[in-house]
Amino acid sequence: MPINFTVVPVEDNEAEKSTLEGVFREEHDENIPPQRQYSVDDTPRESSPFINIIDQDQENYYDGKNMALFEEEMESNPMVSSLLNKLANYTNLTQGVTEHEEYEEGVTKVRVKGPQMGTFIGVYLPCMQNILGVILFLRLTWIVGTAGILESFAVVVMCCTCTMLTAISMSAIATNGVVPAGGSYYMISRSLGPEFGGAVGLCFYLGTTFAGSMYILGTIEILLTYIVPNAAVFVAETKEDESVALLNNMRVYGTCCLALMALVVFVGVKYVNKLSLVFLACVVLSIMAIYAGVIKTAIEPPNFPICLLGNRSLQNHNFEKCMKTEERNNQTHTTKLWDLFCDSPYLNATCDDYFIRNNVTEIQGIPGLLSGVIKDNLWSEYGPSGMLVEKKDQLSVPAKDKSRNINLPYVFNDISTFFTLIVGIYFPSVTGIMAGSNRSGDLRDAQRSIPTGTILAIATTSFLYMTCVVLFGACIEGVVLRDKFGDSVKKNLVIGTLAWPSPWVIVIGSFFSCCGAGLQSLTGAPRLLQAIARDGIVPFLQVFGHGKANGEPTWALLMTAGICEIGILIASLDEVAPILSMFFLMCYLFVNLACAVQTLLGTPNWRPRFKFYHWTLSFLGMSLCLSLMFICSWYYALVAMCIAGCIYKYIEYRGAEKEWGDGIRGLSLNAARYALIRLEEAPPHTKNWRPQLLVLLKLDSDLGVKHPRLLSLTTQLKAGKGLTIVSSVLEGTYMSLGAQAKTAEQNVKAAMHSERTKGFCHVVASSNLRDGFSHLIQSAGLGGMKHNTVLMAWPGAWKQAQDTYPWKNFIETVRETTSAHQALLVAKNIDRFPSNQDRLGEGTIDVWWIVHDGGLLMLLPFLLRQHKVWRKCKMRIFSVAQMDDNSIQMKKDLQMFLYQLRLNAEVEVVEMHGSDISAFTYEKTLVMEQRSQMLKQMQLSRNEREREIQSITDESRSSIKRKSLPGGESGAPNKLQVPTLSITMDTQEDEAQLIHDRNTKSHANLNNKAAVSPEHHMTWTKDKLIAERNRNRAEPNMGVKDLFNLKPNQSNVRRMHTAVKLNEVVVNKSQGAQLVLLNMPGPPKNKGGDENYMEFLEVLMDGLDRVLLVRGGGREVITIYS
Repeated sequence: MPINFTVVPVEDNEAEKSTLEGVFREEHDENIPPQRQYSVDDTPRESSPFINIIDQDQENYYDGKNMALFEEEMESNPMVSSLLNKLANYTNLTQGVTEHEEYEEGVTKVRVKGPQMGTFIGVYLPCMQNILGVILFLRLTWIVGTAGILESFAVVVMCCTCTMLTAISMSAIATNGVVPAGGSYYMISRSLGPEFGGAVGLCFYLGTTFAGSMYILGTIEILLTYIVPNAAVFVAETKEDESVALLNNMRVYGTCCLALMALVVFVGVKYVNKLSLVFLACVVLSIMAIYAGVIKTAIEPPNFPICLLGNRSLQNHNFEKCMKTEERNNQTHTTKLWDLFCDSPYLNATCDDYFIRNNVTEIQGIPGLLSGVIKDNLWSEYGPSGMLVEKKDQLSVPAKDKSRNINLPYVFNDISTFFTLIVGIYFPSVTGIMAGSNRSGDLRDAQRSIPTGTILAIATTSFLYMTCVVLFGACIEGVVLRDKFGDSVKKNLVIGTLAWPSPWVIVIGSFFSCCGAGLQSLTGAPRLLQAIARDGIVPFLQVFGHGKANGEPTWALLMTAGICEIGILIASLDEVAPILSMFFLMCYLFVNLACAVQTLLGTPNWRPRFKFYHWTLSFLGMSLCLSLMFICSWYYALVAMCIAGCIYKYIEYRGAEKEWGDGIRGLSLNAARYALIRLEEAPPHTKNWRPQLLVLLKLDSDLGVKHPRLLSLTTQLKAGKGLTIVSSVLEGTYMSLGAQAKTAEQNVKAAMHSERTKGFCHVVASSNLRDGFSHLIQSAGLGGMKHNTVLMAWPGAWKQAQDTYPWKNFIETVRETTSAHQALLVAKNIDRFPSNQDRLGEGTIDVWWIVHDGGLLMLLPFLLRQHKVWRKCKMRIFSVAQMDDNSIQMKKDLQMFLYQLRLNAEVEVVEMHGSDISAFTYEKTLVMEQRSQMLKQMQLSRNEREREIQSITDESRSSIKRKSLPGGESGAPNKLQVPTLSITMDTQEDEAQLIHDRNTKSHANLNNKAAVSPEHHMTWTKDKLIAERNRNRAEPNMGVKDLFNLKPNQSNVRRMHTAVKLNEVVVNKSQGAQLVLLNMPGPPKNKGGDENYMEFLEVLMDGLDRVLLVRGGGREVITIYS
C-alpha cells in the first residue's frame, strides 16, 4: 500500500538561534562518544542499521534546535532530515575496479551522484557475455550430434530451468535491501551466515577460477586447431602420439596464455574494462553470423563436401578428391586417398579390406534447413572412445578383419560419450548469471536492474540455445555434428561451416570471446577471494586480503593463477567443464536455499521488492541443482560437497564470530521455539532425564571466577550434552552495577571457554545475594528447557566468616531447591577436583547410598566416567545395613539391581550396629550448642546496637521534658513522674553499654517492663536507677555462667552420633577414593537449628578430600526398563 510522507517545516527564532546553537554544540561534544575506527577486517555496514553513516565533526550537532523534547534521543539517533540526507548522498562503488583505474591514471574523479549504469548496459549485456561463450562455439554442435536433438533439447531446458529458478531466488535476495559490491558471496553469506557464506564463497571462487582455465583451454584449442595449426611445439611422429602431443601443446600454450592474461590483469584492470566491449561485440557478431548462415542454407546451402567410405566418415584434410581412382588421359590413376589405405600407389597394391569392399561417397556436410536431415539427427549416438563416426542409413559391407588400424584416416570418438557426460560439459554454458549482481555497485538502481536484466538475459540465452539445438540438427549432417574438431570438413570449425559470410567470422569471434571471458574470470576471482579474506571468516586466508597500494589483490591474483594452472595442466576442456559445473551448481544450490529459508522464516526484514518468487520455486531450483550435480558426475559432486563441508567445519571451529542476521540463525531460533513448545507439553520421561545444571558461581573482587574447577566438574559431568546455565549474583542495583554485570558475564564466558563448558551464562544484580540466588533458582531457563539440578561449592570457611550470611544463604538455597523439586550437588574442596587436562589413571568413585532419593547417586558416577578424566576410575557402591537387615541378602539384591540398571560396580554392604553414644559425641554436641548460644548473644549487629542506643537517648530526653512540667498541673493520669535528676552523658553511655552487654533474656525482660500499664505510676529515685542499672549489668554475667550448665539437646546428640559414626565408616573405606558421593541430609524445618545443620555436615565430611553431596529432586532419574 502506498505510504504518504508529509514534511512539516519548523521555524527557528533567529534571536535564540545563536545561543541555542552554542549550547547544543557543547552538549553534543560532551555527550556523544567518538565514532569507532574500523580496521581492515571490520564491517561497518553490519554494525550500523543505516548505510554509510559517518559523523561529521563540524556539522553534526542537533539539527532541530527547537526539538527539546527529543534531546536525549538525538544523542544516539539522527533526525529524520539528517538520515534522509545521508541516504540521498549514499554511493556504493564496484569491487574496487573504478578506484584502481583512477589510481593508475593518477586522477581522482569527483562523483556527485552514484554510478549511472542502467539495466541494459550494467546487467543484461554482461550476463549475455558471460553466458554465451566457449561451449556454444566449440561443443554445442558435437553435443547435438552425440545426444540427438531431443536429448540435447532436454539438457538445455533442464540447465536453463535451473538457472532461471536460481535467478528468481537471487532477484528476491538482491532486492531485499541494498546489496553492496560482493555479489553472490555477499548475498549468500548474509543470508545463510558466515559458515555457509565462506564455504559457498570459496566454491564460487574455485568455480570462477576453473572457468578461467576452461576459457584459456578453449582459446588455445581454437588457436592451434583452426587458426595456426602449424604452431604446435610438440609434433606427433606417429598416429598414436597425436593425442599426447595435443595435450602437451595445450599445456605449454595454455600456461603462456595464463601468464600473459595475469600480467594484463596485474598491470591494469582498465585495459580489461576497455576491451570488454570489443569481446562483447565479437560474441554478438558471431551469433548474428550463425543465424544469417541458417537463413542462407534454406536458400543456397554452402559447399562443404564430406567423404564417406561405406558409411564411415573420413578425415579429408590430407586429400582433395573423394575417389579411389581417377581417369586422366584415358588412364586410371590412384588418388591420395588410395595411398592412405594401400601400401603402394599401384592398382595391384595390397589395400585395407574395408577399403576394397566399399565404395567412396561424397555428400554435403551442410544440406540445409529444408533438406529433412533433422529426422536423422533426432536420436542419440553414444559410444565408447575410439568408436568410428558412421552414417547409419548409408550402405556398408563389413570387413572380414574387424580390427581397426588407427593410422587410417577415419573420424572417431576421442572420449566415451553418455548422457551424464553431456550434461556436465554443457552446464558451464549457462553459468554467468551472477554477472549482474557482481556489478551491483555500478548500477543506478540495483533493485530494479538486477532482476530485470538477469531474467531477460537468461530468457534470451535460453532461447538462443534452444533454437541453436534445433537449427544445428536441421541444417548439418549428423556425421559432421559428431566430428568434434572438424576433421571431415578440412579442419574447419563445425559451427563456422554454417556461418555467413565466412567461417572465419566465427573462428575470430569465438577466439576473442574466449580471451575476454578468461580475462573476466582472472579479474573477478581474485576480488572475490579478497572479499572473503577481508571478511575475516577464514583465518588462513587473511594474507589474500592485502594487495597493491590501490587495493589491487596481488596475492589473490597469484593464488588464482596457481589454481588456474591446475586446470590448464589437465589440458582437456571436456574434463575441466564438469569440475567447474560442480562448484557453480553448489553456489546456485545455496542461493536457492537462502531464498527458501528466508521466505519460510518470514522474518520482518524479509521484504523483497521482487514479488515473483515463492519458496516452492526456490526448493525446486535447489533440488534441480542437487540432481544435476550427481547427474554430471557423482564423484565430483561428492568431492565438491566434502570441500564445502570441510570449509564449513573449519569456519565453525576456527573462524571469526560474525553476526550478520543470517537466515540459519533465524532457522535455529524457529526450531528452538518449536522444540521448547513441544517440550512444555509433558514432563520428560525417566529414560530421557539428564542433569540440566544451574551452576551457582562465586566471583572475586575483580569479578573473576573464584572456583573455575566448578566449571571443570560441570564439563566432566555433562560431556557437552544437555542444558548448562552458569550464573552468579552481584549485590546491588542493576542501575548501578549494569557495567560490572556485563564485565562479570564476559569473565565467566571466558572461564567457560577455557574450561570447555558449553552452555549459557547469566549474571544478575540483586539487592542481596539471598534474593538473587532465589530468583535464579525460580526463573532460570525457558519453558521446558529449565534446569533440574543445582550445582554449587561448599562454603568451606563458614566458621571463620565474620557474619552469618554465607552459611545462611547456603541453607536457604538448599531449602529452595528442595521446595522447587530440584536436585542439588554440593562439592567440597572444589579446588582440589581434577581439571579437564588431568587423567586419573587409577582409583575409585565411591557412592555411599544411605537413602534412595531417585537414583541420582548411581547415575552421576556413570556420567562422570563418560569423560576421559574419570574414564579409568572404577565405581564402588556402599550401602549401610542396620541391625534388623540381612546384609548378605541385601548385597545380592543390590547386585541384581545394578545388573538390571546396566551399571558395572563393586557392591559392599557396611553394617552399623547400634552402639552407645560415646563421650566424644556428647562432648562435641555440647561444644556445638555452647558455641551456638554464645553466637546468639553476640549476634546483635551494629545497626541494631545503634537503634537501641537511640531509643535510650530518646527515652531520656522525653523524661527530662516531663520533669520540667509541674507535677500538679498535669491532668494526664498515666504521666510518669521523673525526679529531679540530671542525666549526664556518662549516664547515657552507661545505658548504651548496658544495652550492648545484655543478653536475650534481659532484653526480653526490659521490653516487658517497658510495656507498663498506663494506670501504674512509677516514681524514680537515684537509688532505684543505680540498682536497676547494676541489675542489668549483672544479668549478662549470670547468662554466660549458665552456658556452662547447659545440657545438650537429645535430638542433636543423636544426629551428631550418626554423623560421627558414618564419617568413621566412610573414612575407613573411602579415604583413598578419587571421589566420594554422599547422600545430603535435609536441613531442619526449624530455622533455629541451621548452624547445627552446618556442623553436622562438616562432621560428616571430615577427613575426606573430594566429596560431592547429592540431594535428589524427588523423582526417579534412573530406570531398569528399556
